Amino acid sequence: MLGILLLALSTAFLLWAPRFGGGVGRTIGTASLLTAVGSVVTLGNSLMQFLSWWRRRATPAPAPTSATIGTAKDILAGLVTQQWREETLLRSVSDPEPMPLPWRSTERRELVDHPEIIAKGTVAFPGTDVHIEDLARNFRALRCRRLVLLGGPGTGKTTLAVQLVLELLRTRRPEEHVPVLLSASRWDDRLYPRLQDWLAACLATDYPALRAEDLGPGIPETLVARGEVLPVIDGLDELPEHARAKMLTALNRSLCETDDLILTCRTEQFAESVEQLGDVLKATAVIEPQPMTPRAAADYLEACLPPVPHPAWPRVLDALRSGAAPALAEVSSTSLGLWLIRATYIAPRVDPAPLLELGRGSATELHDHLCDQLIPALVNARPPTDGPAQPFRPRHAWSPEQVGRWLTYLSQQLILREEDPRDMAWWHLARHSPSRPVRLWAGIVIGVVVGAVFALLTGVPLAGAALGLLSALAVVIVTGSWFTESPGHADFRLRGRLAELVPVLRDGVLVGALGALIGWLMAGPMWGTGVGLIAARNVGLLSGIGFVVVLGLIRWVEHPTTSATARSPRSTWQADRRLTVIRVISGLVVGLMGGAIGLEARLSPSVAIGGGLLLGLLFGLLLGSHHAWLAYNLTVPRLATKGRLPLRAMDFLDDAHRLGLLRTEGPYYQFRHIELQQHLARRRHERLQEETRDTAPLP
Repeated sequence: MLGILLLALSTAFLLWAPRFGGGVGRTIGTASLLTAVGSVVTLGNSLMQFLSWWRRRATPAPAPTSATIGTAKDILAGLVTQQWREETLLRSVSDPEPMPLPWRSTERRELVDHPEIIAKGTVAFPGTDVHIEDLARNFRALRCRRLVLLGGPGTGKTTLAVQLVLELLRTRRPEEHVPVLLSASRWDDRLYPRLQDWLAACLATDYPALRAEDLGPGIPETLVARGEVLPVIDGLDELPEHARAKMLTALNRSLCETDDLILTCRTEQFAESVEQLGDVLKATAVIEPQPMTPRAAADYLEACLPPVPHPAWPRVLDALRSGAAPALAEVSSTSLGLWLIRATYIAPRVDPAPLLELGRGSATELHDHLCDQLIPALVNARPPTDGPAQPFRPRHAWSPEQVGRWLTYLSQQLILREEDPRDMAWWHLARHSPSRPVRLWAGIVIGVVVGAVFALLTGVPLAGAALGLLSALAVVIVTGSWFTESPGHADFRLRGRLAELVPVLRDGVLVGALGALIGWLMAGPMWGTGVGLIAARNVGLLSGIGFVVVLGLIRWVEHPTTSATARSPRSTWQADRRLTVIRVISGLVVGLMGGAIGLEARLSPSVAIGGGLLLGLLFGLLLGSHHAWLAYNLTVPRLATKGRLPLRAMDFLDDAHRLGLLRTEGPYYQFRHIELQQHLARRRHERLQEETRDTAPLP
C-alpha cells in the first residue's frame, strides 16, 4: 500500500516539475526521484518476500540429521542451564540451602491416574522429605515421566520446578529429553490448540540459537515433533477457569506415550479443572507439599541469621518452636512465608519484635504486614551500586514509595489483561495507552519538521508543505503496527556468516533492476531518452543499494547464530534498539547518496545534502519490521507524565528484578510471587474505596 502511494506521488511530482523552471523544477524532480526510490524499495521488499515464499514452497528443506538434532539438543540444554542458573542466584533459592519443605504423593485419589499406569510396582515419591537428586531419580523411574506439582499459595511449586529442571539438565544423558520451563499464562489455546505448536513457538522465541542457519530450518518444530523436549509448564492455576480445563484436555490429546511433562498448579484449582474435565492427566504422578513444622521453620530461619543476630531473635525462634506464636507458625509453614520473613526482617537486620506481637494474632494480618514491609525492606537493604554491576543490587536509586506506586500500576494492568495475567513485557507497555493520539502527534511533529526544513532549503513553501503532508501521512499509516510488534533479534557476529550476504546482494541487484525499469518508464516518455537513461541509472542505483543497506543488512543481522544466548527482557530491549540504530545509519547512507544525485542535478548543497539526509532518515525508520523500541519510547513519556511509570521504565524493571521483587522467564518479567501482585492490587483497590468514602457528600 505504501509503495503504491509513493509511486503515485513520485509520478505526480514528475508531472508537476515542468511547470517550474530553474532550481524549483530541479528540486521537484529530485524529490520525485527520491520518492520513486522509496516506492521501489517498498514494492521490491514485497516482491522478494513473495519470491522467498515461492522458493521454499517449490523446494522443501532437507530433513535434519541425527547429528543436527543432537547438536540442537546440546545447544538448548546449555542455554536453559545458563538461563535458570542465573535466575536461581537472583532468587536466592539455595541460600544458605533449599527450604526444607517435605513433598509426597497426593492422597487425593480423584486427582491421579491408576497407580499401575504411573509406575512399576508402587507409586513413586512415597517419602516425606525431598532431596532434589531423589526427586529427579524418582521422576526418571516413572513409566511416562509425567509429574504434577500441587500445593497451596506460596508453597514453592515454581522453586521446586526450577530446581528439578537444573538437576535433570545436570545429570542429562544424550538420549534424554531437554527440560524447558514455560509459564502456562503464555499459552493461547485459540492460537495454539496443540501443545506441540505452542512449545515450538516458545522455543523459537526464547532461544534464537535454534533458528541459526547452521542447524537448518525448522529445528524448534523438529525437536518438539520428535519429542526431544520436556515441557515444564508453570502456573496452570493462573489461567482463567475455562482455560485450565481446556489446557488439560489439550495435554491429554497432545501427549504421546513417550512424551514427558511437568506441571505446577494450586491444589484446589487443579481439583476443579479435573472435575470439570471429568478425567485426570493420563499416566501422571501427582505430589503435594506437607506443611513445614514450626521446628523445621525455626531451624531454617536460624541458619539464615548472621553470626551475631539481633537480641530479639532467640525469643522469636523460641516462640515459633513452642507454639506460642500460632500466626507466625502458619505463615512460616510455606516457602513464601519464610522468604517474606527473611526479606523483611533478616536481610535488613532490623528488630524482629513485631513478629512476636503479630505472630500471636491473625495469620492474614501478619502476611499483609510482611507484604507491606517487603518493598521498603528490599530497597533500603540493597542500595544502588556505585561501581561495577552486581547481581543483587540495583543500578539506580528509587525510593520505596516510587517502587510501590509503579509496581502497583503494573499489577493493575496485569489484572485487567485476563488472557495473560502474569507476563510483563517491556514492549507491552506501548499497549497501556491508546496509540492513535501518539501516532497523530508524531505524524504532526515529523510533518512540520520535514515541511519547514524543505521550505527553508528550497524557498518553495508549497513543495515543503507537500513533503511535510506526505511525511505525516506516512508516519500515521506505517506506525499503526508498531504498538503491537514484538522485538527483533540482532546478531553482529561476522565469523562464518559472510556467505549469508550473497542472497542479500542478489536481491539488491533484482530490486535495482526493478528501480531502473520504473525510472525509465517514469522519465523516458516524458523527458526524452537521455533523461530517461539518467533516471533509470539513478533510481536503479539508489533502489538497489537502499534495499541492501536498509532492509537486507537488517535481515542479515536478525539471523541468529548457534552461539546466541537465551533471550531476556534486557537483551530483547537492547537488540531492538540496535536494530533501530542500524536503520538510522542505513537511512542516512541512502540519504547521502540521494544528496549526491541532487548535487549532480545542480541543486544547492544545502538542499541536496540536508534534504537527502532528512528523507533518508525518515525512510530508514519507517521501513522494515520490529519497531517495538520506537513504540516503547513514544509511549513511556506519556505514562511518565501521569506518574504511572518512570521515564527510565526499562531501568526500573531491571532494578526491580535485581531487588528480588520481579523474576524473569525468557523475555518476560513476572512478579516474584503472584501473592505479592495480588496484594498490591488489593491495597490499591482499598485505598481507592477509602478515598471515595472520604470525598462522598454528607447526607
